[in-house]
Amino acid sequence: MLFSSAVFLFLFLPFVLLIYYIIPRNFRNLFLLISSLFFYTWGEMEIVLVMLTSCFADYFSAIIIEKGQKKLGLSISILVNLSLLGFFKYANFAFENFNALLGFIGINSEEIIKLPEIALPLGISFYTFQTMSYTIDVYRGNVKANRNFIDFAAYVTMFPQLVAGPIVRYKDINKQLQGRKESVSKFTEGIERFIIGLSKKMIIANTFAVIADNVFALETGNLSMGMAWMGTIAYTIQIYFDFSGYSDMAIGLGKMFGFDFLENFNYPYISRSIKEFWRRWHISLSTWFRDYVYISLGGNRVKTSKVYINLMIVFFVTGLWHGASWNFIVWGLYHGLFLIIERLGLEKKIIKAWRPLSHIYVLGVVTAGWVLFRADNLTHAINYLGVMYGSNGIGIEGIMQFKNRETFFIGCLALIFSLPVYHYIKNKVSQLLPSESFGKASLVLGFNLFLIVLLIISSAYIAADSYNPFIYFRF
Repeated sequence: MLFSSAVFLFLFLPFVLLIYYIIPRNFRNLFLLISSLFFYTWGEMEIVLVMLTSCFADYFSAIIIEKGQKKLGLSISILVNLSLLGFFKYANFAFENFNALLGFIGINSEEIIKLPEIALPLGISFYTFQTMSYTIDVYRGNVKANRNFIDFAAYVTMFPQLVAGPIVRYKDINKQLQGRKESVSKFTEGIERFIIGLSKKMIIANTFAVIADNVFALETGNLSMGMAWMGTIAYTIQIYFDFSGYSDMAIGLGKMFGFDFLENFNYPYISRSIKEFWRRWHISLSTWFRDYVYISLGGNRVKTSKVYINLMIVFFVTGLWHGASWNFIVWGLYHGLFLIIERLGLEKKIIKAWRPLSHIYVLGVVTAGWVLFRADNLTHAINYLGVMYGSNGIGIEGIMQFKNRETFFIGCLALIFSLPVYHYIKNKVSQLLPSESFGKASLVLGFNLFLIVLLIISSAYIAADSYNPFIYFRF
């Protein structure tokens, strides 16, 4: 069930919110758990057992750790979680490469082993990392084990962030599980955030998804240089507004239920280095790898050569986390390589350089990386990048088919909302106008009308059953 679907928006969410605020506070976590399990099983059915297995394993592992058997408890947690993730997400990939290796050495692999296609549970990468962070934090003594299974299961299965993040760590919301305070102001803030996220997804991301998918579906031999760049730029816009829009909706939903989730995006396309980009892009994932992988490997406390190895390991795993494909692995290593190059001295130079040049550098690296992320396979990615940089000659044939007023207007919106313009204007106006002034009241009214318009437009896209993919839904 997508957040950007009519069933969720007009049936599931209103019903859950209504019951949530009617029932006594002591039963709200239980109701949230039941609602979340229903939300998940709507599309996954019996695969919900995978998530519940992870939930039970980490609940009891944390108690085992706290009783003194720290290594045993942590080992059970890591073994169960990584086994489930490895089987459901990477088994097919491993067997495909094993069969390819057998074929390379002349053995007919089809006669040796066949593996049926394994269904990938929704959000397994997100909730696996989420529950593992809990047991690791209990092991490190950062949090106490939760002895209330209902509360813990509600945290793990919470539908606002279950299938697409952000990765919410237990230590960030453990106090909120019992002591959160719902309020009208927080609820309205949540509605605002949800509508903005929905608009980013439906109006901007989906518009450019059509362009990106059409271009990337073409044979690279039929692509002009201009078309290749248009497809890449469209995907660069799509993936940011798709994922950040979904994160906005998750954060907004959390506020409606009284939770404060940490931010997951901070205008990454304004970065001046790849290091800064990863501080702004998918923050919950990058900080997870920093705290639980990079630091565990020694972080910056080891000799320089080992730091570089640690970085490549982290970004190898980052790429693999995104998908069972060599595309994602190469994409991760590609970003790790640029982080090493920046550590070797490039970062100091680009920070001192003329600001537009540093932005061009980051956007150039990132957009080329998105080709690796989006292409069907590694060969397709390499050929596509070749076209972008002139292997088919210099030309713009084909781009006129995507030229229309709607795309131009939405492209302008994408440019504006990829910059911190919205928050800047909102904060400045709030500072200039007295809280009780007529001007402030008029501004608030005008902004609320603007949100209503955005919701109506987004709902119209949903009602029209327009193209509505979500990139990170299967991660």
